[in-house]
Amino acid sequence: MTCAHGFLAVALAALVVLGGPAASAQTPYGGPLFDAHLHYNDEACVHDAPAPGCPHPLSDVLDRMQRNGVRAIIANSRPNDGTRALAQAREQARAAGVTVVPFIRLYRDRADYNNWFRDPSIAELVRSELARGTPSGPYRGLGEFHLYDSANAQGPIARELMVLADRQNLAVLAHVDDAAIEQLMQHVLDAASQPQPARSAVERGGPVLIWAHTGIGGTPVSRVDELMARFPRLMGELSYRPGLTCEDGQLCPDWRALILKYPDRFLIGSDTWINQRWLYYDGLMQAYRTWLGGLPPDVARAVGWDNGARLFDLPDPGERP
Repeated sequence: MTCAHGFLAVALAALVVLGGPAASAQTPYGGPLFDAHLHYNDEACVHDAPAPGCPHPLSDVLDRMQRNGVRAIIANSRPNDGTRALAQAREQARAAGVTVVPFIRLYRDRADYNNWFRDPSIAELVRSELARGTPSGPYRGLGEFHLYDSANAQGPIARELMVLADRQNLAVLAHVDDAAIEQLMQHVLDAASQPQPARSAVERGGPVLIWAHTGIGGTPVSRVDELMARFPRLMGELSYRPGLTCEDGQLCPDWRALILKYPDRFLIGSDTWINQRWLYYDGLMQAYRTWLGGLPPDVARAVGWDNGARLFDLPDPGERP
């Protein structure tokens, strides 16, 4: 019995035990998952430090991914040591069936959360990391970064990094509100009006901007729809999104309609920003499988795997190891 078949059997058996008719229940999605928002921060592991400095060593986090059918991750960590550790563990990741897509995080420590947008050294950090790369290859994106006040999206550091992402074909993972989405994309459009040797943002539609949580403050679904229509390279990552699911863990009607309207624009993620999220990793992935199972199979596969894989040219992962 494969892991996928075992997962489905356990889920259906639980329905029977609880008295629910298995025939009428939604079958959980059983395909591969792309975790598009994963942190391996220093709370989880200070690398080369003995326990308790590393409560979640590489073997632990990769095992959590493997048993949940997570076949690829966007890794971004504070500091970037955690991402490099995941990228360096090529044999362990291969054995777990996990592809690591490394992003550069803008944070050396927690103080940078509230200061990166006014600190020129952050842009230097990004350029240094880009030149350095990772043991598994080049970085593929920037972020996650936070802008708690959308006005800070207008600053020179935010502009510089958005233009850099566009010109180097890097994706961006941003925890921002809807106003900041517009401002960040406008930086790229403004730069595209200037002469440049590479293809412009207008030609390419700007960098891929992954909207962490797709509006963690509860941005109305109608507003998300408006931004999706306006910015074809905007993707929505769905961890922590308020109002996403309703009864029985299925999508609320407005979110189901939006995902069906834009089936190629949404991603799932764990957001392991604190260690508690690692402890709940199984439950987080099972919750995604529950509501993905309520979607048409091709849409479930798109949101669960294909959309992320397409962004980074990943092959079909095949069977779980």
